[in-house]
Amino acid sequence: MMEKQKITQSPLATLYEVTYKSASYSVKGCLGIPAKPGTYPGILYLRGGLKKVGMVKQDWIKELTQQGYVVFAPYYRGNAGGEGKEDFCGNDREDAVQAFDVLANVAETANQDLHVMGFSRGAVMALFTAMERNVSSVIVWGGVSDMRLTYEERPDLRRMLRRVTGGTPDVKPRAYQWRTPLHDIVHIHVPVFIIHGEKDEHVSIEHAYRLERALYERGQPVKTLFYPEMPHHFSEDAKRYVMQQIAQWIQGI
Repeated sequence: MMEKQKITQSPLATLYEVTYKSASYSVKGCLGIPAKPGTYPGILYLRGGLKKVGMVKQDWIKELTQQGYVVFAPYYRGNAGGEGKEDFCGNDREDAVQAFDVLANVAETANQDLHVMGFSRGAVMALFTAMERNVSSVIVWGGVSDMRLTYEERPDLRRMLRRVTGGTPDVKPRAYQWRTPLHDIVHIHVPVFIIHGEKDEHVSIEHAYRLERALYERGQPVKTLFYPEMPHHFSEDAKRYVMQQIAQWIQGI
């Protein structure tokens, strides 16, 4: 951690903006710490979207912090004054791995379990982080698992994907495979909780099915929570319920 500046404080939690190093870049993120002194398990929250779309939600950090977790959410390179430029689960996934190290070195997480939660494209970042670091579990919420499928499903993202990969999935198959954690799922050795809305219009439920199937085939522990009527962004009531389910699941593994 390079520097930490307080954003807001309440009787339950304090939020800080943190600047840390990822590769040669100074990257920023939000750190939430429960107000009561002590040590707590940690959650690395990996946002979805790109640039300002899908930016870190402080409400999510507050919700998890108030449930008794230290939470760190990187903004990814090039955002909120950070250096560099995102490349959609390419080299920028190092921002997630280094953010995990930041979380691991916070005094309030000493000797505690550390979990990783990825929303939307953040799921790719979360799964790759779990392959490189000693995480305790992975939560995938509305998550991407196959980048070729994303190209097929999202015409609005194709121009960006061609830019960061150098072409289409047929022209640059290895670039899409490199961004697809399904191909390396054998390196996941911890429980995975998959949450998805079956009417997700941004990341189809097929991503969740493929991830679930890949984990089952390798005998990895996996739990699913699929909502038949939910789109990509859940209702507030459903969101609160899922947050509670995540906390209960973490406590039970």
